[in-house]
Amino acid sequence: MTKFLLISEDSEKEKVVKSVFQSDEVLTCTDETLIFDILKVEEPDIVMIDGDIENLDLKPLCRKIKQFPVVMLLIIGEKEHNKDVTHNVNLFIKAPIDGKLLSDTIDSSLRTRQSLLKMAKSNQELAASLYQLNVLYNTSSQLAGSLDKDKLIKIMIEGIEKSLNFELSCTLMFRSEREPVLIINSLYKVSDRLLEALKLRAILSYKSLLKDPPFDIKIGNLKIEKNIKHNIQEYDFSILRFDNLFAPIVLNEEFFGFTEIYREKPFSTEDATVFQTLVQQVAIPLQSASFTQELKATNRKLQKLERLKSEFISIVSHELRTPLTAIKNAMDIILSGKAGDMTENIEKFVSMGKRNAIRLSGIINDLLDISKIEAGKMDFKFELIHIEPVIEYVKTNLTEVAKEKNLTIKYTPSGEDVEIYADSNRLEQVLTNLVSNAIKFTPEAGEIEITSKVVNARELQYDHCFEEDIKKLQGNYLQVCVEDHGIGIERKDLNHVFDKFAQIENSLSRKVGGSGLGLPIARQLMESHNGAIWCDSEINKGSKFYFVIPVANDKSNFMTLRKQLVQKARSNGTTVAAIKIKSTNETIEKLLRENNLLNKTYMANSLIEHEGLMTTLTILLMEGDKPSAEFLKKKIDSVVEQNKDLYGECDIMYSYEIEGDIHEKDSYSG
Repeated sequence: MTKFLLISEDSEKEKVVKSVFQSDEVLTCTDETLIFDILKVEEPDIVMIDGDIENLDLKPLCRKIKQFPVVMLLIIGEKEHNKDVTHNVNLFIKAPIDGKLLSDTIDSSLRTRQSLLKMAKSNQELAASLYQLNVLYNTSSQLAGSLDKDKLIKIMIEGIEKSLNFELSCTLMFRSEREPVLIINSLYKVSDRLLEALKLRAILSYKSLLKDPPFDIKIGNLKIEKNIKHNIQEYDFSILRFDNLFAPIVLNEEFFGFTEIYREKPFSTEDATVFQTLVQQVAIPLQSASFTQELKATNRKLQKLERLKSEFISIVSHELRTPLTAIKNAMDIILSGKAGDMTENIEKFVSMGKRNAIRLSGIINDLLDISKIEAGKMDFKFELIHIEPVIEYVKTNLTEVAKEKNLTIKYTPSGEDVEIYADSNRLEQVLTNLVSNAIKFTPEAGEIEITSKVVNARELQYDHCFEEDIKKLQGNYLQVCVEDHGIGIERKDLNHVFDKFAQIENSLSRKVGGSGLGLPIARQLMESHNGAIWCDSEINKGSKFYFVIPVANDKSNFMTLRKQLVQKARSNGTTVAAIKIKSTNETIEKLLRENNLLNKTYMANSLIEHEGLMTTLTILLMEGDKPSAEFLKKKIDSVVEQNKDLYGECDIMYSYEIEGDIHEKDSYSG
């Protein structure tokens, strides 16, 4: 039934309207106050206004009626009206009123109004759907950027609240395998008895979802977290009668919890779809977060085991070294004849014992070295050196050993006068190991050749199994090669030559024995020098072992020093901050001359690099952190700001990278 409001003093017009719309409700009124009361209370569909009415000003009346959701029809009589009236009216009909025309006009208007209302509703629903899609997209983006379980659940709940406007939500999650948490988000306070009911409901839901629950949740071990928006009123059992949605958080049969929401206004099918989608979206990052959590826990265990292993090796090695030294000294005394005369057999067996004591001492030293390197506690003394004295020293030391097998050691220097930034003692250790191996595996009356030359990283030739170690090298390097003509190594075994405790299986390797740590130690020492080591070999033709160290320049020396400082920082549980300041050549040079700005504390470990018009100053700061880097930035900015006459308008770019026990990377510019 359609409801009409007729604003007219003319009884004839009222009679015609009521006769046309006999089955509908027609209200008549001429008092302005009553007109608006009827509009508010009765909510008519059509308002008919007599254009000839005398006691009302139609201009403000039509403007006010237009604010209501009605169709206005103006009955045009003898009185003329300006645009201020006609502009606010929807329909017009002339007096005297034609009943058929009036009925058709109203029917058409009502159909149009119905279509417009339907369209408005569709637009409203579409706008709501678009908003929900936008919330889904934003929530999905946020979920993809986190591996923190608490943050992921919070993002999910916020997404559900934005899209569905719930009054209360209950979410069960597990921070760890045995730490269940019930998170309650509520518009108002939750009464104590409602809280107990929600806890019991959560436990029953958990047990019903899982046939064989991995953990028995009880009221006592269920942790509660409440997030209340307003304290002006309190929810009680009545909220349990609200409409609700429930969904488990599950991925590939792996259970992460569930969430349930309550709302006084009923949920639609579309609301349920949005809710399920948001809950499903959080499952994948929660699984990733669980994997990451497990991985971190496993890594901590492995690090602890590695530390215990290194400590065990170190302790055992030290404990073995002390009695071995006493045994070796005792044998030296016996062999010297100071303990009395010896028979030939006694001398033979004592000499054998001494050789094995020396061999065991070497194995112990290797164990100590590998544990020190892995723990970052190996001491280095880097300085500018030439390689020739190192090679000559090793050659002289091992010549007598080689003569026992009738072997000759030959050294061919490159003739190029280059320096390297290295620890000569550690290089002697690497080279001694390579030459000793060559002596072990070369048949009698053979030759071992040592060569050295300068090469560019692009010219290096190596088997693909060493690519990861060598492809990162750039610039010029001093290459040392130790070549023998012994039994060789099969190509399939090259990849394992530098593995710890590796012994390539053949009869001769078993005969000569060894700790299997010499080459891994050499590899670690080369890495500490920012170099690399690799080998090439052919069965029954011999092997070539190569190592390279950067030719000394400011950058290579600095990078080697940086690596050593970072190693020490990780070992000591501290940090190293690499602070970079980049600007024009002139600006950097002026900054370096400032008194008390970049003093010896900052400049002790630093590098200046020129590239075109730009200069970069990198400073290594032991135990440096973010505040120390930002302090230096503020200090420099202050000097530049206070001395604009000297520096002018210049842009200085800053960045820092912090490494060590805690890894942190950040950057800023100004």
